[in-house]
Amino acid sequence: MSVTSSDSAAYSGALEGSNAQRGLWSSRLAFILAATGSAVGLGNIWKFPYVTGENGGGAFVLVYLLCIAVVGIPIMMAEVMIGRRGGRSPVKSLSLIAEHDRLKPAWKLVGAIGILAGFLILSFYSVIGGWAISYVGTTASGQLAGQSADAVGAIFSGLLSDPTKLLAWHTLFMAMVM
Repeated sequence: MSVTSSDSAAYSGALEGSNAQRGLWSSRLAFILAATGSAVGLGNIWKFPYVTGENGGGAFVLVYLLCIAVVGIPIMMAEVMIGRRGGRSPVKSLSLIAEHDRLKPAWKLVGAIGILAGFLILSFYSVIGGWAISYVGTTASGQLAGQSADAVGAIFSGLLSDPTKLLAWHTLFMAMVM
C-alpha cells in the first residue's frame, strides 16, 4: 500500500487539526462507554465471577484492576492518539504514520492486523449472538420455565445439532448488526 502525495497532505492536515468532515461521538460518555464495551468483551462478563472465585476473590480483583490501569488504559489511549494523529481508518492512519515517521514498512500491517482481529472476533460473537436471539424466543415461549439444568442443556444441545436453525439465527443476528 503506497501513500500518495494527497494522502500525505491530508495527513499533515490531520496533524494540524484541519476541520475535515468525519463522524463525531454524540458525547464524551458515549465514546467512553463504546471504548469500554469493545475492550471488555463478553468473555469477561461471562467468566469473571468464576475466575474471581477460583483465583482469590478480592485480591484477584485488585490485581485485575491494576493490570487494567497499567496495561489496558495506556493501550486504549495509544489507539485513540493514533486515530487522532492519522485522522483516517485504522489501516490508513497507521500506513500514513509509518510512512511519515519513516518507520519500517511492517508497521503498516498493524492496522490490517487490527481489522483481521475484529473479523475473527465477529466470527464467534455472531454465533453466540445467534444463540442469544434463539434463547429470547425460547424463554418468551415458556419452554425453559420449571426445567431442570439437564433439560435446559438438552434444549441447547438440540439447537447445536440443527445447522439450519443455527444458520438462520446467525443470519438474523448479522442482519441486525450490519
